[in-house]
Amino acid sequence: MTDTLTADQSAIDEAIGRICADFGDDYWLARDTDGEFPEQFVAAIAEGGWLGIAMPEAHGGAGLGVTEAALMMRRIAQSGGGFSAASALHINIFGPHPITVFGDAEQQARMLPPLIRGDDRTCFAVTEPNAGLDTGAIETRAVRDGSHYVVHGQKLWTSTAQRANKIMLLARTAPRDAGAKGTDGLSLFYTDLDRAHVEIHEIAKMGRKAVDSNSLFIDGLKIPRGDLIGEEGQGFRCILHGLNPERILIGAESIGLGRAALAKATAYARERHVFGRPIGQNQAIQHPLAEAWAELEAADLMIFKAARLYDAGAPCAAEANAGKYLAADAAHKACERAVLTLGGMGYAREYHVERYLRESYIARIAPVSREMILNFIAERVLDLPRSY
Repeated sequence: MTDTLTADQSAIDEAIGRICADFGDDYWLARDTDGEFPEQFVAAIAEGGWLGIAMPEAHGGAGLGVTEAALMMRRIAQSGGGFSAASALHINIFGPHPITVFGDAEQQARMLPPLIRGDDRTCFAVTEPNAGLDTGAIETRAVRDGSHYVVHGQKLWTSTAQRANKIMLLARTAPRDAGAKGTDGLSLFYTDLDRAHVEIHEIAKMGRKAVDSNSLFIDGLKIPRGDLIGEEGQGFRCILHGLNPERILIGAESIGLGRAALAKATAYARERHVFGRPIGQNQAIQHPLAEAWAELEAADLMIFKAARLYDAGAPCAAEANAGKYLAADAAHKACERAVLTLGGMGYAREYHVERYLRESYIARIAPVSREMILNFIAERVLDLPRSY
């Protein structure tokens, strides 16, 4: 993909690389150790106007496509920041997409500029303990009460809620059995995250310590009717427009992470001498690293094929899902191979690759599992009977 970049795309890649150069391995190791949110890094990205890379120019964004956003996120992850860096920005890149597609002029003018400037930070609250990937099973209720909706329910795995002042929330405004599909009757809101009515508990996890994941307990959150995005009951249709971009971005970030791991492994293989020769001279070291490179490059092609299709307004669900699947697996294998190449030092935190390996599981699990991607491809591409 790098060989086919336009001059403008190459300039984006280089500009992001220059910002990332100020936040090296020591910075990200420290954030993984102390768990502090990477405020300085996010501020540097925001100062360059990059948070609005895919948002409309009319509201202060760059008006570019998912292709450019994916290039940016790939470079950020590849810098060594991995998912700790990418996830600190991720939601603000793809999360507001439903506003740009379904929001009215007043909502876009009110909601988008503060996100682009970095004044507002949002979190994305969809997943629930009893729903998971079965979005139609969402139980959080939003009940109309005059000029407001009142929300009660629980959300799970809501990232960046500790620091967010806004929330993109999917809630049920009609009973599940009231529509033809389970996803009918869901509505999408973008509103203030009022901590007087939302209790937030951070989830301790194995990786990406610097970017919080949370359980949310919502009790009487009042949402003005003007914060409803799109039509009432059509919220699932709204978020569908953000699903393919999210898969593309996650895939691009995975490729960046895998490339970072591969760079560490190959450098070590050149420098580490055992029995009088560099270990990288041994095919048992060379071949797995070469295989990791090939798989990362193949996944990269699929991810950016999906991005180009999306930006052209063409169907891209199969490519976006397949790209995310391939990129997540390729990244995980590259990270595992990096740890094994370094041997005992691969297990040491100071060499960074164990952090990469822990983070590589994120893309294999979220935002959609490998198995559900295969189900989708089997049903929608291969025309096989639905299995679930």
